[in-house]
Amino acid sequence: MASLFWQCTLLLSAFAHHSYGLNSEGKSLLTLSRTLVFQSGIKSTWKSSDSNPCRWFGIHCGINSYVVSLNFSSIGISGSLGPEVGQLHHLERIDIGFNALSGSIPPELGNCTRLQYLDLSNNLLSGDIPENLGNLSRLSFLSLYNNFLHGSIPDSLFQITNLEAVYLNQNNLTGTIPPSVGKMRKVILLWLSDNLLSGFLPDSIGNCTKLEELYLAKNQLIGSLPNNLNRIKGLNYVDVSSNGLTGRIPLIPSSCKDLQWLDLSNNKFEGEIPEGLGNCSSLSILAADNNSLTGQIPSSIGLLTKLSDFYLFGNSLMGPIPPDIGNCSSLTNLEIYENQLEGAIPKELGKLIHLQKLSLFSNNLSGEIPVEIWKLQDLQEILLYYNELSGELPQEMVELKNLKVITLYGNKFSGVIPQGLGINSSLLKIDLINNFLTGAIPPGICHGRKLEILNLGLNLLNGSIPSDIGNCVSLKRMILSHNHLTGYIPNWAIQSSLNYVDVSVNDLNGSIPTTVGNCMNLTLINLSINKLTGPIPQEIGNLRQLGVLNISYNNLDGRVPLEISHCKRLFIVDLGFNSLSGSIPSSIANLTDLSQFILQGNQFSGGVPNFLSQLNHLTEVQLGGNVLGGKIPLSLGSLQSLNIALNLSSNGLIGEVPPQLANLEKLQSLDLSLNNLSGSLEPLGELSSLIYVNVSFNLFAGPVPEGLRKFLQTSPSSFIGNADLCDSCSPCSNQTILKQCNSKSKSSFSKIGLVAIIIGSLLFCLLVIFAIGCLVPLLKKIVIEEVPSLHEGSSLLLNKVMEATENMDEKYVIGRGAHGTVYMASLSPEEVYAVKKFVFGAQKGSNVSMLTEIRTLGKIKHRNLMKLVNFWLKSDCGLILYKYMENGSLHDVLHEIKPSPFLDWKLRYKIAIGIAQGLSYLHWDCNPAIIHCDIKPKNILLDSEMEPRITDFGIARFMDQFSATPTTTGIMGTIGYMSPGFVQS
Repeated sequence: MASLFWQCTLLLSAFAHHSYGLNSEGKSLLTLSRTLVFQSGIKSTWKSSDSNPCRWFGIHCGINSYVVSLNFSSIGISGSLGPEVGQLHHLERIDIGFNALSGSIPPELGNCTRLQYLDLSNNLLSGDIPENLGNLSRLSFLSLYNNFLHGSIPDSLFQITNLEAVYLNQNNLTGTIPPSVGKMRKVILLWLSDNLLSGFLPDSIGNCTKLEELYLAKNQLIGSLPNNLNRIKGLNYVDVSSNGLTGRIPLIPSSCKDLQWLDLSNNKFEGEIPEGLGNCSSLSILAADNNSLTGQIPSSIGLLTKLSDFYLFGNSLMGPIPPDIGNCSSLTNLEIYENQLEGAIPKELGKLIHLQKLSLFSNNLSGEIPVEIWKLQDLQEILLYYNELSGELPQEMVELKNLKVITLYGNKFSGVIPQGLGINSSLLKIDLINNFLTGAIPPGICHGRKLEILNLGLNLLNGSIPSDIGNCVSLKRMILSHNHLTGYIPNWAIQSSLNYVDVSVNDLNGSIPTTVGNCMNLTLINLSINKLTGPIPQEIGNLRQLGVLNISYNNLDGRVPLEISHCKRLFIVDLGFNSLSGSIPSSIANLTDLSQFILQGNQFSGGVPNFLSQLNHLTEVQLGGNVLGGKIPLSLGSLQSLNIALNLSSNGLIGEVPPQLANLEKLQSLDLSLNNLSGSLEPLGELSSLIYVNVSFNLFAGPVPEGLRKFLQTSPSSFIGNADLCDSCSPCSNQTILKQCNSKSKSSFSKIGLVAIIIGSLLFCLLVIFAIGCLVPLLKKIVIEEVPSLHEGSSLLLNKVMEATENMDEKYVIGRGAHGTVYMASLSPEEVYAVKKFVFGAQKGSNVSMLTEIRTLGKIKHRNLMKLVNFWLKSDCGLILYKYMENGSLHDVLHEIKPSPFLDWKLRYKIAIGIAQGLSYLHWDCNPAIIHCDIKPKNILLDSEMEPRITDFGIARFMDQFSATPTTTGIMGTIGYMSPGFVQS
C-alpha cells in the first residue's frame, strides 16, 4: 500500500507542475522573441520553464503577474517587432528606443489599450504609422522620432485626448498636419520637425492651450501662422524654421513672458517685426533670418535683457541699428548681416559685455567702428565686411585676448594696421582685403601659431612680408595681392599647411624660394606681376595637389623644370611674360588635367610641341611671342576641347596652315599673326565658332574664306600685312581693307610706283591716297605689337555707340581737347560711356595721340586711372571708349558748376590722395615708368563716389632704362601745369 501511495503522489505532483507552467503572456513573449535579435546573455533569462516572465530581463509585472512594462532601451536589439505584442493586453509602458529595430510598427499594437507610454524612437522602423494606434486612449507619451516612417499622420492619432508628449520628428512623414491636432487639449510637447509635411498649420492648434514646445522645423508647410497661436499663453519654445510659411509674423501678445525660444528663420515672412516682441521678457533665442522682412528693427528689442542669440540676417531691413540693442545685456551673438541697414554702428553696442560674435556684414553701414566695440573682452568674431565703413583700426583691438576672426574686407578703412596685432591673441582668420590700409604687415600677426587665413590684398601696404609668416605652419590661405610689398618671399617651414597663396601685383623681388616645396598642400600659387628673378625651383615638383600655377609677368629665366610634370593635378599653368628659354618639356604631357597652358612672351624655342595633342582637356593654349620656329603641328587639330584660344603669334612659324585645324570646331579665338606662314586660309573657313581671328603680317595668299569674311568688317586689322590676300566678294557691297580678288589692279607696291613714275601727274594724289590708306594699318600694327592683349571692339558695340550719339552729333559733346572731342553715349541706364573721337589729318598729332593713349591705358590698370573699354580705328578717324564719369572733371567741380558743390576737407583729401596714388603707380609701379606730362584739373575725372581718375594720356611718355628724362621736340602739355625742367628748346 505504501508503494502505491508514493506512486500516486508523484503522479499528482507531475500533473500539478504541468498545470502551473508558463502563462499565456510568457508564451506570447517567447513567440515575440523569435523576430527579435538580443545580444548574448539577455535572452538566456527568458526561460520557458518559468511560470511567468516577471523575472525575465526587461520585463516588469504588476499585480496578478501581468506584464505591464517592456524596457529594452539602448541594449542593441535588432530584428522586428512582431504582432504578438498586441496580446499583452495589460501593457502600460513600452520603451524599445535607441536600438536597431527594422520593419514596420505592428497594427496589433493598437490592442494594448492600457498603454500609457510608447517609445520606439531612434530605430530603423519604416512603413506607415498604424491607424490602430488611435485606440490607445490612455496614451500620454508617444515617441517615434528618428526612424524612417512615411505616409501621413493618422487623424485618429491626434484624437487621443490624453497625449501630453508627441515626438514624430526626423522621419519621412508626408501629407498635412491633421486638423484633429486641436483635440489634444493636454499636449505639452509637440515635435513634428524634420519631415515632409505640407499644407497649412491648422487653426485648431490654438486649442492646445497647454502647449509649451512646438517644433515644426524643416518641413514644407505653407501659408501664414494662425493668429490663434496667441491663445497659447505658456509657450516656451516655438520653431517653425525652414518651411515655406508666408504672411506677417503674428502679433505677439503681452502674455508671452514664458517664451524663451522663437525661430522663424528660412521662411517667406514679410512685413515688419512686431513691436510686441519686447514683451517676451524671457526670450533668449530670437531667429527670423532668411525671410523677406522689411522696415526697421524695433527699439523694443532692447527690453529683452535675457536675449543671448539674435539672428535677423538675410532680410530687407532698413534704417539704422537701434542703440537700444545695447540694453540686451545677455547678448552673445548678434547677427543682422545681409540687410539694407544704414548709418553708423551705435556705440551703445559697446555695453554688450558678453558679446562673442558680431556679424553686420553686407549692409550699407558707414562711419567708423566705435572704439567701445574694440574693448569688449569676450569678443571672438567681428564680421563687418561689405559696408561703407571707414576710419583707422584702433590700437585697442590689439588687447582683445579672445579675438579669433576679423573680417573687414570691402570697406574704406585707412591708416596702418596696428603693429601689435596677433601678439595677445590666437587669431584664426584676418581678412582686410580691398580697403585703403597702408604701412607694414604686423610682424607678430601669427604669434599664436593658430592663424589659418591671412587676406590683406587690394590695399596700399608696403614693406616686406614678415619672415615669421613662413614659420606659421597653421597658415592655410594667404592673399597679399595688389599692394606695394617689396623684398623677398619668405622661406616656408617644413609641414606647412599652406594650400592657397596669392601675392600677385606687388614689387616682390629675389627668387622663388626652394622651400616652396615644403608647402605640399598647395592647390594654387599666384606670384604674377612682380619682379621675381632666377629659375623656377625644381622643388615645385613636390606640390602634388597643385591645380593652378601662375608666375607670369616676372623676370624669371632658365628652363622649365622637368619636375613640374609631377604636379599631375595642374589644370592652369601660366608662365607668360618672363625670360624663360629652352624647349617646352615633353614631360608636360603627363599633366592630363591641364586646361589652360600659357607660355606667352618668353624665349622658348624648339618648335610647337607635338605632345599638346595628348592633353585632351586643353581649352586655351597661349604660345605667342616666343621663338619656337618650325611648322604648326598637324596634331593640334585633335584638340577637340580647345574652345577659348589658340595663340601661336610672333614665333617665326613657317609653312601652311594644316587642314586639320578645321577640326577645332569649338575654338573662339585664333591668333597666327606675325609669323611667316603662307598658303591659303581655307582650313580656317570651317571654324564657325570663332569670334576673334588674327592672321596679320604673314605671307598668306588667295581669297579670304567665306567663313572669315565677317571679320573683314569687324576687325579688318586682323588681315593686314598679307600682300597677296584678297577679298572674294562679288559684287562687294562694303569695301574692305583688302583688294578684290577679281580686281585688275596690280598688287605690288613697286608696280604702283612704276605706274606713278609713268603717270607723273598723278604721283602726288597717289602718294596722298597711299599715306591715308596705310595710316590705319600702321597704327593697328603698332597697337598689335605694343599691346597684344588689346583688340579692336566689335562692330555691334560701335553701331550702338553711333546710334546713341546720332553719328557723333554736336549735342552730345561733353568736352574738347587738343587732339579730340569727347561725346556722351548712353546705351542704357546701366551703360553710359564717354567716346573720344580723334580726327586724323584735321588735328595735328591726333593719330600719335590716340596711339599713345591706347599703348598706355591698354597696359595699365589702377583704381585711380581711367580704364579704356574699347577702341576703333577707321580710315579718317579713331574712337576710344571710356566709362562715363558722372561728376565730370575736377576743373568743372572747382570752377564751372554753379552753384559750386560743397567739398569738405575730408573729400578734398580723398581726391588728392587718389591722384597721388595714381601718379605713384605710373612713376614707380609701371615698367618702364610712365610720365603723364599733362596733369591738370581738366584731366582729373570724378566718378559717382568722387573717386578721382586720371585721364588723357595722349602725350604720355615711357621712361626706358636708358634715359632719365623724356625728350620732346617742343612744348608738350599745358602752360602753367608743366614741370619747369621738362620744357626743352
